[in-house]
Amino acid sequence: MFDLPLPIHPTAYARGVLQHFPSGDTDPSHPFALTLSRRAPADLMSGRATPLILARFATLADAMQGAIDHAEGIAPGAAPQLMAILDRDERLVLAGAASDHAVAWCHPVTSAAEARGVVTEASQLRAQAGRASVWGESDLAAQLRHRADLLDARLVDPLWRAFAARALQVAA
Repeated sequence: MFDLPLPIHPTAYARGVLQHFPSGDTDPSHPFALTLSRRAPADLMSGRATPLILARFATLADAMQGAIDHAEGIAPGAAPQLMAILDRDERLVLAGAASDHAVAWCHPVTSAAEARGVVTEASQLRAQAGRASVWGESDLAAQLRHRADLLDARLVDPLWRAFAARALQVAA
C-alpha cells in the first residue's frame, strides 16, 4: 500500500528534523508501530521501500500521540508525510497524513463493499496519474498519486476497522 512513488519526503531525517519520541521506543514487545513510508528512489530500487518504523507504543492512543509529536517537527509548508500505525502482525490499524503540526487521520472503511469501492477509485486515480506523467504534467500526477494513497490509507484491516473508527471519535 505504501510502496508506490510519491512526492512525499521519505523521512524527517532528510530535512534535518530531530526525531524524539519520549513515550515510544523500539521495544518489539509493544504492539503498535508508528511507521513512515519510504519514498526515496534509492529505497524503491533497492527493495527497502518497506515502511520505516519510527517508534513502538504500548497503546493506540500513545501511537496516535507519537504521530502528532512527529508532525510537530515537520517544517511548515513541507510536503505531507503518510504515516501508518501497524499492529504486531503488521496489519494496518490507522493511517493519515502528517503536516503543519497536525495529523489528518483517514477514516477507515466500514465494509468490504466500501473497501472495494476505495480500491477501484484509487486504481483509477493512479491510472490518471500515469497518463498525466506521460503528458508531462508531473505536478498533477503527484497530486493524483497522493490522493490515491490517502484512499488506500482508509483500507484498515477488518479486525481494526470498528476500533479505529471509535478511536477517531474519541480523539475528536
